[in-house]
Amino acid sequence: MNNLAIIKSDPWLTPFADAINGRYEYFESVEKKLVGEGQTLSNFASGYLYFGLHRLSDGWVFREWAPNATSIFLIGDFNNWQRRSDYQLKKTQNGIWEIKLPDYAVAHSQLYKLLIEWEGGNGERIPAWATRVVQDDYTKIFSAQVWSPFQPYVFKNTNFKPKTDPILIYECHIGMSSNEEKVSTYNEFRTQILPRIHKGGYNCIQIMAIQEHPYYGSFGYHVSSFFAASSRFGTPEELKYLIDDAHGMGISVIMDVVHSHAVRNEIEGLGRFDGTPYQYFHGGSRREHPAWDSLCFDYASPSVLHFLLSNCKFWLDEYHFDGYRFDGVTSMLYRSHGLGEDFNGYESYYNMNQDGDAICYLTLANKLIHEVNPNAITVAEEVSGMPGLATKVHEGGIGFDYRMAMGIPDFWIKMIKEVKDEDWNVSRIYWELTNRRADEKTISYAESHDQALVGDKTIIFRLIDAEMYWHMQRGDNTLTVDRGVAMHKLIRLITATTINGGYLNFMGNEFGHPEWIDFPREGNGWSHKYARRQWELVDNEKNVYHALGEFDHAMIELINSIPNFSKTKIQQLWEKEDDKVLAYQRADLIFVFNFNGAQSFTDYGILADHGSYKVILNSDKSLFGGFDLIDENIVHFTSPGTLDSLGKEWLKLYIPARSAFVLKKQ
Repeated sequence: MNNLAIIKSDPWLTPFADAINGRYEYFESVEKKLVGEGQTLSNFASGYLYFGLHRLSDGWVFREWAPNATSIFLIGDFNNWQRRSDYQLKKTQNGIWEIKLPDYAVAHSQLYKLLIEWEGGNGERIPAWATRVVQDDYTKIFSAQVWSPFQPYVFKNTNFKPKTDPILIYECHIGMSSNEEKVSTYNEFRTQILPRIHKGGYNCIQIMAIQEHPYYGSFGYHVSSFFAASSRFGTPEELKYLIDDAHGMGISVIMDVVHSHAVRNEIEGLGRFDGTPYQYFHGGSRREHPAWDSLCFDYASPSVLHFLLSNCKFWLDEYHFDGYRFDGVTSMLYRSHGLGEDFNGYESYYNMNQDGDAICYLTLANKLIHEVNPNAITVAEEVSGMPGLATKVHEGGIGFDYRMAMGIPDFWIKMIKEVKDEDWNVSRIYWELTNRRADEKTISYAESHDQALVGDKTIIFRLIDAEMYWHMQRGDNTLTVDRGVAMHKLIRLITATTINGGYLNFMGNEFGHPEWIDFPREGNGWSHKYARRQWELVDNEKNVYHALGEFDHAMIELINSIPNFSKTKIQQLWEKEDDKVLAYQRADLIFVFNFNGAQSFTDYGILADHGSYKVILNSDKSLFGGFDLIDENIVHFTSPGTLDSLGKEWLKLYIPARSAFVLKKQ
């Protein structure tokens, strides 16, 4: 049967119809087994309301799933961390343990753990469903914390709906968001950084490193406590306040969620939680991720599905997040984790390498998330290009709203590193930026946060390199700086204005942040010097950084000015390789690029619709670090020509070297 819409929309998928139908039928069968008669996925994914520590009207109840345990004790401040019978859990059914305690037995802010015993061993563990985990400043030991504040946070903005066309994402990390050499806080981000994002025109923030992780330098990708907002940055109430304020500004908030793997740690994490290596994870050779030094979830286990799906619902319900960017999706889709695969044809996606259980989990997760919040946003970080990833579940897809266009930043790195300026191919640039599945929305981005980390380089660093340290003040420019600043603007403008869903920028990259990111570690003396953002650089009008920041602001403002910008058709108007000139149209806007570093063009003709046009954005403007070679007051009129077979006329323009501008039809 080829009745699924995904197959009908792409004839090339017809040979793989059995595989696609098979995975959809498997998803339906798993959902039916999990949900039961008359229930929904949302009902099923409410484990956080049952497991963990909860306050009752007359005391407390705590529950944990540990099927291999022989006995479990609560230990903490309240019993001097001793194994006591009055804090011993009782085994109920299906590997679930429970204890009910009087009101005085535990108190808000006290620390606790589980002492789990099994045949042949025992160990202290942080509860898997803990919603608050803290680290002792002196011993560096992590513990769960009783969290039941007298005045829980009450959200003010309860009817917020994200803007999604286009979605303009500002990717950020709370801890490194300050210009001070320290770990910044939720409150500081809310009061100091959120207004910057709002002023910059971004309508969504994607927050990294929220789920608690033992090692700060992991960028949040080695998660230990999946239900706990990292206490490094403050309290749960302070994170809720941040999200609420963002909503008040019209900014949606999505979380970088990590369900592709988990930290190996046993005391802090889920590794050997009940003494077995396979409670949450695969056993045998599939347990450990071969490249990430982490553990791989067993997505075939109903209990693991319950844990992860409940985690998806928890952050939406408890914190009012607007959705997720799922990390490491490629690693989940394939048994090989995508390592060493070239994915050069459809047959690469539909074979025995496909992980049907992981695909089923992701499909369930997307259905659940949109069931809990129909306006939620889900984004897949996925590089293989598997068809249907961002196609709706009922059409046979996996259900994400967007997929990351991960090939674009890789393309820009390759161009900058390996191709001389005079050999840049504008038709290839245009093809790379617009080559995507028509039925799937993507998030385009010029550079990723990985390029900002030590060992790699951002676009601006690759273009200017060491001269960034000496020549980034206005008037002190060098030819290298002039080239780098010009190319930085062109790359970002063409990437942002060819989107078919959204655009993403990592915090600080919009103004060409000069330093890489290096989190505190033994090798740098545990310094925070490079784990921060130097906002004073963009705030100083004497700096070229300020000019780049102004250009980014103007670019985002332009995109926001066009209703449903990402849905407007892109029509290529002109390309000429010898000149390095490219032009395309969206709505009533014409985008003109000259990637030529040696030649400006006078009375250069491109084909356009009949009418008059005026420049509304110009990368060569002095405000943006340019040279004001374009007169923005001129109205440009089309004129008939002999090559107007497409119903176009000639539009004659002056196009300076390494510049771009946007014309609007009058």
